[in-house]
Amino acid sequence: MSHGKEIPGAGARLRVVVRGVVQGVGFRPFVHRLARELDLRGWVQNSPQGVFLEAEGARERLEELLLRLSAEKPPHSSIQSLESTWLDPVGYAQFEIRQSRAGGPKTALILPDIATCPDCLGEIFDPANRRYRYPFTNCTHCGPRFTIIESLPYDRANTSMKAFRMCRRCQAEYEDPADRRFHAQPNACPDCGPRLELWGATGQVLAVEDPLAAAAEAIRAGRIVALKGLGGFQLLAAAGQEAVVRRLRERKQREEKPFALMFPSLDSIKRVCKVAPLEERLLRSPECPIVLLARRAEAGRDAPTGIAPSVAPANPCLGVMLPYTPLHHLLLRMLDFPIVATSGNLSDEPICVSESEAVARLGRIADLFLVHNRPIVRHADDSIVRLVSGRELVLRRARGYAPLPVPLPPSDAAPAVLAVGGHLKNTIALGAASQVYLSQHIGDLETDESFRAFERAIKDFQQLFDIRPEVIAADLHPDYLSSKHARDLAAARPGAKLATVQHHLAHVWSCMAENELAPPVLGVSWDGTGYGLDGTVWGGEFFLISERGWERVAHLRQFRLPGGDKAIKEPRRSALGLLHAAFGAKGLLENPTAPVQAFTRPELTALLRMLEQGLNSPLTSSVGRLFDAVAALVGLRQITRFEGQAAMELEFAAQTAAEQGHYAFALTRSETPPLWVIDWGPALNCLLEDLRRKETPARIAAAFHQGLAEAVVAVARTVGQSRVVLSGGCFQNRLLTERTIARLQAEGFRPYWHQRVPPNDGGLSLGQIAAARHLLP
Repeated sequence: MSHGKEIPGAGARLRVVVRGVVQGVGFRPFVHRLARELDLRGWVQNSPQGVFLEAEGARERLEELLLRLSAEKPPHSSIQSLESTWLDPVGYAQFEIRQSRAGGPKTALILPDIATCPDCLGEIFDPANRRYRYPFTNCTHCGPRFTIIESLPYDRANTSMKAFRMCRRCQAEYEDPADRRFHAQPNACPDCGPRLELWGATGQVLAVEDPLAAAAEAIRAGRIVALKGLGGFQLLAAAGQEAVVRRLRERKQREEKPFALMFPSLDSIKRVCKVAPLEERLLRSPECPIVLLARRAEAGRDAPTGIAPSVAPANPCLGVMLPYTPLHHLLLRMLDFPIVATSGNLSDEPICVSESEAVARLGRIADLFLVHNRPIVRHADDSIVRLVSGRELVLRRARGYAPLPVPLPPSDAAPAVLAVGGHLKNTIALGAASQVYLSQHIGDLETDESFRAFERAIKDFQQLFDIRPEVIAADLHPDYLSSKHARDLAAARPGAKLATVQHHLAHVWSCMAENELAPPVLGVSWDGTGYGLDGTVWGGEFFLISERGWERVAHLRQFRLPGGDKAIKEPRRSALGLLHAAFGAKGLLENPTAPVQAFTRPELTALLRMLEQGLNSPLTSSVGRLFDAVAALVGLRQITRFEGQAAMELEFAAQTAAEQGHYAFALTRSETPPLWVIDWGPALNCLLEDLRRKETPARIAAAFHQGLAEAVVAVARTVGQSRVVLSGGCFQNRLLTERTIARLQAEGFRPYWHQRVPPNDGGLSLGQIAAARHLLP
């Protein structure tokens, strides 16, 4: 692993870690030939975990390398996971095959679940094959891993397949070194492996000849089917039937948040969505995540095999995926139209993994249950990614990605650390030596079921990786359930230390860790809510991270949130607080705007009194709440139905703007730390003037986004730090992120952003470990 200095003018450096059947099959010579053909410099080598390579050269040649690694791999190789990371160049002179890595501890690697390989896919659709239409077909190249393993070593006896004794033919495959099922722990066939059953809504077994065909017919007829998949249950319904999609929303208590879709083929996706080459690679990758794609304007939504309006209301994007298990492939081949494939849970609850749990929690949602008798050891939701600035950006890290480790600089003295993450989009992480094992997405810790899933994940990871943490890292917020649990864990373990990490610092350190950055950097951490050291709500922060510590060098100008947490679901409250901070109660009433008019007179009177007296109206510097306020001011959204909805709609509006301008945010010097304040006052005045002139919401939204990007550049220029790290939930916004990156690069700065670790709170646990390792004495 290289941690060299950047070499100016050397182009870009791409690191790729390839896991799977990639040794003894000519993979390194293949990479060497490809790199030489593309005029790249660097190296490739075997390691105990797979094949590692680094290549430097022109950005477009490196992107071509990434695409061709999968497309042209040696015939007997199989890629189970392919992790790519963009780094600063270090100036390699040539491309070489290095000696295999044998040093260091040999740690067991637990692979994620892997999407069905082409060979297995061919078998299940071949009438002459003994696994024809068998929904649990797998081999060493694909199938369940993380969701079936109970303990190490990874042998069949330590998985949930131990109850299925292999038949003679499966055993022969398992023992044959020349067979691709050699030591494939989940190996099975119709004679000896798991089987399907179709159940009614109350759990009664239905006497049907073909459970899969009956489930397909039920979906076609407009019924909701709960399917037991790889990492838990999914709720399936015909995506083109508006009535059934509405019924699913009502039963699942999910008003407007978009549903994910599964399509039968790539061609069927391309009829509905625009698909760039790198997006196609993601869709067809071994991870097979949900990919956020732009809809085609001409794609009909009301055709029999089209997409119902209620799938993703008022959203120009769709979250789509391809089938990733034989069960899904068989079902989608029968249906030949897209289906809703959403997590099998009620809103704010974890995904169901057992039949009994599913019947109890989903019995009022699903009409039928398509189940099987292979136990799921741990849950894993479908991962979600999008393309940002030509790179993969993971928004939810679960199936296909977890629990692959994130590397940290090697340190024999570094303590083992357990990080418990935040309150929303929770993940946990275990760090030891040079690896951080980041858990699958757990979710919001809003319910008893979610908190129990959080506790299980902590126990599970410690047992699975045999790591006893010496430090427990948690968010600084004293009332987070995760932070309270961390205090309890530390108190119960003699000698264990508790390390609390400020929320927004953890975001920055998460991005630094993923990009292998050491201080100094300027960290930009923008999100909706985080507990600040001064007791206020932070969320628009700039940190100068140094070897010795950190300094909060700038933040967004503060305003009050009347009603506190209620403002999160009511953007009109954020707008009211913003207007009150700018003009006071009198000025606010003299110029009635959409959010002011959204309240009744008694409501407005009560809220203004709260603002005047500072009652239940905490101060915030949150950019996320500023997004909400602007969305309310332009009339897009006064009350949200799901987290981030107002900001999403503001982004969507900005994408349609024909003109490009920007609202100016003033950078003012403060008499007390932090030294600089990003004053939204001038931008607000321009915005209100545009509203009076009847400018479109699209133009206003675009100018707001561009103004925020300019504000980042202004702070970077003032602070004088060339490396700028972008993290926090606001940088899920593709338009904001890409404009900020472009402006920083144009001004000579080097921006860094997330790739395979979420910028949202799903990345906090990684940041907590990185920060704790750096800051602990």
